[in-house]
Amino acid sequence: MPDLLIELFSEEIPARMQARAADDLRKKVTDGLVEAGLTYGGAQAFSTPRRLTLALEDLLAESPTIKEERKGPKVGAPEKALEGFLRGAGVARDALEERDTPKGAVYFATITKPGRPAAEIVAEVLEDAIRNFPWPKSMRWGAGSLRWVRPLHSILCVLSSEEGHEVVAMDIDGITSGDTTEGHRFMGSGRFVVHGFEDYEAKLKRDRVILNAEDRAETIWSEATNMAFAQRMEVVEDKGLLAEVAGLVEWPVVLMGDIAEDFLGLPPEVLQTSMKEHQKFFSVKNPKTGRIEKFITVANRETADSGKTILAGNQKVLFARLSDAKFFWENDVRVAKGGAAEWLESLENVTFHNKLGSQGDRIGRVASLAAELAPVAQADVDLADTAARWAKADLSSEMVYEFPELQGLMGRYYAETVGHPAEVAAAAEEHYSPLGPSDDVPSAPVSVAVALADKLDTLTGFWAIDEKPTGSKDPFALRRAALGVIRLVLENGLRLKLDAHFEHQLLRHEAHQSEDDLLTDALAKDLQNEIADHGVLGAVFHTVKAAVDGELPKHIETLRDSLPDTSGDLLSFFHDRLKVYLRDQGIRHDVIDACIAMPGNDDLTLLVARARALQDFMSTEDGENLLQGFKRANNILSQAEEKDGVEYSYGADVKFAEDDTETALFVALDSAEAAISAAIETEDFASAMGTMASLRAPIDAFFEAVQVNSDNEVVRRNRLNLLSRIRGICLQAADLTRVEG
Repeated sequence: MPDLLIELFSEEIPARMQARAADDLRKKVTDGLVEAGLTYGGAQAFSTPRRLTLALEDLLAESPTIKEERKGPKVGAPEKALEGFLRGAGVARDALEERDTPKGAVYFATITKPGRPAAEIVAEVLEDAIRNFPWPKSMRWGAGSLRWVRPLHSILCVLSSEEGHEVVAMDIDGITSGDTTEGHRFMGSGRFVVHGFEDYEAKLKRDRVILNAEDRAETIWSEATNMAFAQRMEVVEDKGLLAEVAGLVEWPVVLMGDIAEDFLGLPPEVLQTSMKEHQKFFSVKNPKTGRIEKFITVANRETADSGKTILAGNQKVLFARLSDAKFFWENDVRVAKGGAAEWLESLENVTFHNKLGSQGDRIGRVASLAAELAPVAQADVDLADTAARWAKADLSSEMVYEFPELQGLMGRYYAETVGHPAEVAAAAEEHYSPLGPSDDVPSAPVSVAVALADKLDTLTGFWAIDEKPTGSKDPFALRRAALGVIRLVLENGLRLKLDAHFEHQLLRHEAHQSEDDLLTDALAKDLQNEIADHGVLGAVFHTVKAAVDGELPKHIETLRDSLPDTSGDLLSFFHDRLKVYLRDQGIRHDVIDACIAMPGNDDLTLLVARARALQDFMSTEDGENLLQGFKRANNILSQAEEKDGVEYSYGADVKFAEDDTETALFVALDSAEAAISAAIETEDFASAMGTMASLRAPIDAFFEAVQVNSDNEVVRRNRLNLLSRIRGICLQAADLTRVEG
């Protein structure tokens, strides 16, 4: 079986596209070959700045011969129908076979498709892959019609075996395939012939090209860390930058340079970001001081002066870049020391969303909510308010304008410059977190309060204007925000009634959108206690009637109609995100549904504690058997209630018990009901489930010994009411009707 080697050689491919392009080449070619009947033993794809390479092992030398049977028209069908079938099948009339079928005699044709040589199939598949390659961006050059990410110069395509190698012939817009390639742009020796993959890889390395991107990255990291270690320093790890730099060079030459003394006082993150974004430099840190004092750059060639000229040029450009960063920093520090009033004022003129007002409006809402959430997070109310009002200030700074990824972090530095308490500075940096499932979750109380307020305001705001995620589209990252709230609540063990905060923040958004002065933010604050006492509708009616002497403004009518549904819809969205979060932790979907159906489901900590206890319970033999007993009781009871048209929900009396198991069940239920109620009251769900487990034996014994639907109507009614007690007691812990099994 021959091996196949393909190389598409071009001008420099952008580093960010290389890995995906190599994988696309592998997939398009291998899928096409397999579809044509050519199987293979293994495939490897590689990329460098100037080439995409695919190597296949043990490819079939030719596709297999295929016989296909095709059913034709009935015997005696019109001549034109028969002629059309013969043309389509490509057979002569005397090659047809008549067969009897349930619908009468029918013509059948056997079509033989002979196998084709591998070279012929490879040429077709590769040309199709090249002409239809899924580059994110592509270009045309010269007079040709071919599109590629950068001008394509040559195609290497050879089939090799122990007997030798052959070129797979093709011509794509004047680019003729061959068995030659070339090495490094500057250090290579020109074009050379290759016979197979091993020969190809070895000759490339001899001509200063490391084919494997992972090998290039390993070389860069190894040499960089060794250089830093020799000077008692550390390279700041950045896997994304390492992968990008490995895609910029074919022969990495690692060089270390100094950062001028003028810039060593800049925050290390500023130095690191500036060097990474503008020049793809790695930062080198002094572990004793924590300062970034040197940089690593990676050249694409060896030079006679060991890179001194390259390094000098890089240092000159770096000086200019860091001069800009220093200028931004000094200007920002000056503004911050003056109280940052101009930053905060400018945010009043920055639109957050055309329906949700400015960043200044948003900061006011977030600050009010953060103050309300402070007791829940055990944070100081005044600090939470101050932190929320400061947290977005750095959005107006010159440094964040230049490097948006530094938002929050620069807010911390500027807060320290102003002299804000450490809690306020930390909240400025941490309130965006967590940004993803693996991101750290803030634990400092003030940071938690502001982070929750920030995310809840975003969610309620976009819900209020009906900009919800749909399908795969989530332009405002609302799923991420909801997951952030879930993680903040659960990982900090917060007891937070989401519904009340949803409703209150929705009122604030409604106040912003309303033209009526009655529903201002002050009114929204006054409504907080009313909401807690009377619910949102009662609060709206009570406060508004007091304000307007019984007249209800039209926009309050709208609020009355829309707000409860909006809040409930948002809570359902949270429950959906919570299901995803808990399923990733191994909690069954039906267990989660059983707990979401219970009261207090807007308290995520309570909900999850219930779900974990139920999951543990259902994983035991007692849990599984009790569930079966519960379902049996519930089914019998439901059928009887439907048949009789009554609800059997009270009146079970032990004096009507006819069997010892029946009496024992009464005793067990009396004991369990009190214990389960007490455990639920103290939120000790594990104890509640344990007590439920004790019901398994008496319930099983009861069903084995008695017939519920007795001929004696009094006994039947009493037993149905007894089943109702079983159902009611079990449903105290979770809605077991939703648990599968």
